[in-house]
Amino acid sequence: MARLSRVFLLSGVFLAAIARLAAAQPFPTASGSSLPPPQTRVDEARDVYGAVTVTDPYRWLEDQNAPETRAWIESQNRYAEAVLQALPGRDALRRRLDELLKVDTVRTPYEEGGRYFFFKRRAAEDLAILYVRRGARGKDEPLVDPHPLSPDHRTSVNLLGIARGGGLIAWGAQLGGEDENTVRFREVDTGRDLPDVLPRARYLGIELTPDRKGVYFSRLEKDGPRVYWHAFGSERAADRKIFGDGYGPEKGLGLGLSDDGRTLLLVVSHGSAAVKTEIYAQTPAGSGPVVPIVNDVDARFAPRFAGNRLFLETNWKAPNGRVLAVNLASPERDRWKEIVPARDSAIDGFAAAGGRLFVTYLENVMSKVRIFDPAGKPRGEVAFPEIGRLSSMRGRWTSSDAFFSFQSFVTPQTIYRYDVAKGTRSVWAKESVPIVSADFEVRQVRYPSKDGTSVPMFLVHRRGLKPDGSHPALLTGYGGFNLAQTPEFAARAAVWVENGGVYALANLRGGNEFGEEWHRAGMLARKQNVFDDFIAAAEWLIREKYTSPSHLAISGASNGGLLVGAAMTQRPDLFAAVVCSYPLLDMVRYHKFLVAGYWVPEYGSGDDPDQFPFLYAYSPYHHVKPGTEYPAVLFITGDSDTRVAPLHARKMAALLQASGSRRPVLLHYDTKAGHSRASTPIPKQIDDLTDELSFLFTETKGESAAAVGRKAAGGRREAGRVGVRREPSPAAGERPGVLL
Repeated sequence: MARLSRVFLLSGVFLAAIARLAAAQPFPTASGSSLPPPQTRVDEARDVYGAVTVTDPYRWLEDQNAPETRAWIESQNRYAEAVLQALPGRDALRRRLDELLKVDTVRTPYEEGGRYFFFKRRAAEDLAILYVRRGARGKDEPLVDPHPLSPDHRTSVNLLGIARGGGLIAWGAQLGGEDENTVRFREVDTGRDLPDVLPRARYLGIELTPDRKGVYFSRLEKDGPRVYWHAFGSERAADRKIFGDGYGPEKGLGLGLSDDGRTLLLVVSHGSAAVKTEIYAQTPAGSGPVVPIVNDVDARFAPRFAGNRLFLETNWKAPNGRVLAVNLASPERDRWKEIVPARDSAIDGFAAAGGRLFVTYLENVMSKVRIFDPAGKPRGEVAFPEIGRLSSMRGRWTSSDAFFSFQSFVTPQTIYRYDVAKGTRSVWAKESVPIVSADFEVRQVRYPSKDGTSVPMFLVHRRGLKPDGSHPALLTGYGGFNLAQTPEFAARAAVWVENGGVYALANLRGGNEFGEEWHRAGMLARKQNVFDDFIAAAEWLIREKYTSPSHLAISGASNGGLLVGAAMTQRPDLFAAVVCSYPLLDMVRYHKFLVAGYWVPEYGSGDDPDQFPFLYAYSPYHHVKPGTEYPAVLFITGDSDTRVAPLHARKMAALLQASGSRRPVLLHYDTKAGHSRASTPIPKQIDDLTDELSFLFTETKGESAAAVGRKAAGGRREAGRVGVRREPSPAAGERPGVLL
């Protein structure tokens, strides 16, 4: 703490330096012109944390709706658009993204009562439509089409619940990628909505009763999550509160309903990564006593109904996870049975379908599903020979149909239908994307982090690429909230690699790649391990000559936005460009906004005197040093991000623009979009990716974007040469593309 106090004795000097630099315009920009970034008023807000005074020069930008903030956002967007639109190669990039994204896509279905519910988007459509198929070979019938819901196609739809038998669904309308939904209830046979509507809110669980007479729902309110019962046809004022009093907004509260509708499960999560889970059962649902299944153990429990039993996947006494069985008629803990014991590999999810348990393991960060009967006897497995991601395993306990999807960095998604009784699988749907997978090589490597920890990383590049330090590289990661980062197909990565780049995904501590111990090694006071792992990945790529600092870009979103924000402030010398999307950056005040209370168990709180020092020690917003040469940065956020407050990107963009760095700092601020970019219309996704990739390609060619712009204008550079470049096939005897 004494060291921090000495640092902040200079806070007045720091503010004065920012003010001088903010006035010292113009800076060179990515377009090569003298167009300066907008000037931003400097505030003198200060907070005192014990003996430490923290300055906040752009506190005023936290007020999203203030006229001054809105005018500032408009000026930033004009500036970013002027810079990005001038970059070379945009038309060719857009054409290639059109080819990759304007294709037919299908999501993994849910089966209920012989009906299959799934989302499908045809190549010419902007948004995914919810369909129903009556029987496995039936016709696909549109059930909820989002296109008429808004003229600009910014409203998407979600499937929130299906009644037993499949005759009624709950669906949500979601505006601009925000997390809130307006909930309606549609009769599947007639296609008509009931008059009942649940107003726009953040819903944490929706369960329709088998008799279709009402719905249980969990909603986040000002005081915390609460569970209600709504009878269809009644006034909302008559909704009856069932559970939740005493839980604050930092808790999650999910729901589950048994197949017969008799038992309601209430699942309380302590934080987004559920460092502790409480589970309660109410029988009969809605009116019976609420009985604790577990509420006194500091561990995660994920429940699944299976008839009159409950299966619990947990890290209790098993950091890599195990599965327990609970008889709901006698749920006492001494009667619990271990069905699937812990293994060396971490569990990454499980499903109960067709009288079997499907447990997904991560074996060296690659997915494999092992199948068990209710007694825990092995009954086979589902795996693929290539490096990829097996996900979305789902089904019902009483149905023989189960579904899962598989994809890799170079293989678009294929959805499989698995017949549990026969143990066979068949293709349900396959995305046809114009990409030649054989042209690429996927490798998994390991590198040492700062403390010697061995960290895995996936590399994707063109077959036959020669490491000579000249290639653009794009490094990404996440490192948090117990979420593993596994291979998946993405247009951004495909275009990057097609054009001679190296794409790298580092499996940082903080995720679930190797169980709870790996997660805890990257949270709270150990969060710096995540940044060390990421920086070490960059150093390895440079050391092994896959790239060099002038060609290396990093990208991350949400918690990954915090990751790249910390990396660029701790090691600005390593990177040429940064794309920082929907980020957390002011880690001293983050917990005060929107739903960030959920994340205190993961990060800590600046209001806690024991946690403030380590939060401040890496908080990117508090470590921008005037006069430092930072990488070029593109911040991405928007008004409809109701998860991570857009104020982080606003404040950080202003601070970096005033720092004196001569590389471009841009803020791409969408006034109609939010955290879930995938829910925006396809043309908008293509526009955004064109901006992002043109920025990254320009900044990683070994020259500043300003120089690229001048050369393009002078005709000495071939602009627009962004497309598929196929190299000769490998010679006989060359090593295969998938290497371990």
